[in-house]
Amino acid sequence: MNSSYSLNYRLMGKLLIVAAGMFAFGYMLAPIYKAICNWTGINVLALGEREAAGSMNARATAKNTQVDYSRTVMVEFDTNARGAWKFRPEIRNVQLHPGELTTVMFEIENQQPRTVKVQAIPSYAPGQAAAYFNKLECFCFTEHTLAAGEVRRWPVVFYISPKAPRDLGTVTLSYTFFEVGGAVPKPVSAALKPAVSSVQALAGV
Repeated sequence: MNSSYSLNYRLMGKLLIVAAGMFAFGYMLAPIYKAICNWTGINVLALGEREAAGSMNARATAKNTQVDYSRTVMVEFDTNARGAWKFRPEIRNVQLHPGELTTVMFEIENQQPRTVKVQAIPSYAPGQAAAYFNKLECFCFTEHTLAAGEVRRWPVVFYISPKAPRDLGTVTLSYTFFEVGGAVPKPVSAALKPAVSSVQALAGV
């Protein structure tokens, strides 16, 4: 009996030692693996993260190289409202480099004692500028509902294409607000060519 108990205790001791060794090995496996991978340079995950970061930096650098810092273009803002509204840009003009992303805020106030649906038609001068004026965000893309006395502020995010002719020194961006359902207004000036047709403007294209 004593020998049997002794044998069982020895076996239990060995099992405890093996279990402790397995626990220690599992606990140390992650830092050992990380140290070996960093030393040998075969850490696939780390390499993937570095490649992803490098790719993002490369895209950012490529985007920055699209800005033509060798010249500037003056962009002027003109606003017109066909109705009892106040409509104005926060600044009247801005100088920028072709390819440079720019944001300008516009404010409109409905001075009528009723709710109205409105939309804006953009126009450009000279007319050729429309092909190089790229808007990423604009209130002119959709209809808007304004309550009586409501004031709204909207951003216009845009850039002038670096492919614009070098003699394009000044661009005038004009917006005309009108009430949806009424007569679509004509361009404010014959010098301002509509960016899109009336049908496209009403559709928000």
